[in-house]
Amino acid sequence: MKTPDLDVLRFQSMTSVLKHEIEQLVLSGHFASGERLNENTLATRFQVSRGPIREACRALAETGLLELIPNRGVFVRSVSEEEAADAYEVRAALFGLAARLAAQRISTDDLNTLEEMLDEMDSLAEKELLEDYYHVNLNFHQLILKASMNKRLVTDYAALIKELHLFRARGLLHGGGLHKSNLEHRYIIAAFRARDAEMAFRTAFEHVQNGKERMLHAEGKDPRRSGTEG
Repeated sequence: MKTPDLDVLRFQSMTSVLKHEIEQLVLSGHFASGERLNENTLATRFQVSRGPIREACRALAETGLLELIPNRGVFVRSVSEEEAADAYEVRAALFGLAARLAAQRISTDDLNTLEEMLDEMDSLAEKELLEDYYHVNLNFHQLILKASMNKRLVTDYAALIKELHLFRARGLLHGGGLHKSNLEHRYIIAAFRARDAEMAFRTAFEHVQNGKERMLHAEGKDPRRSGTEG
């Protein structure tokens, strides 16, 4: 058996840590939408070389949080509030469809896993651990998409939400968003337990629409004046 290259393992571990730290800086608002990230400044901040910084930024670009522009550098992905609101409306329809299908197809094991995630998110919301909550939240939504057993739906949804990571995370910070979001999750799971496909669609659709309104409030917009209410 080939012995793992320790230098490679150290580099991968460092890149993972830096990805986590840079992601936190972006989601916390340290960098504004559209702002350029300076590799040298980040390397100095974290006392590392530019190589792992570059790899961490590439990984975050794959999630849609950052954007790599040739000959210009790395930027926080820039999406206007209006574009985000439009994307939320499409996402609401897709997630509603995923929930409708999942209500009929989800396994007992996956349903139990979702309920365990609800309890974990409640605990994280109490502690106001946004980053940890956000990642469990992503996994929660992804498991519902997986349970829909519709590969095209999973692919289209994944492409869409890359634009929304920054807005989704900041929206959760606004006005008790963590607790409200997870309460809405419980309504979706109740529909799954009842195997009620239409209730699942409605609660999932409304969950995303409510997320859109939280996002608009967090960005200082009034949903009633934005022309984006669903």
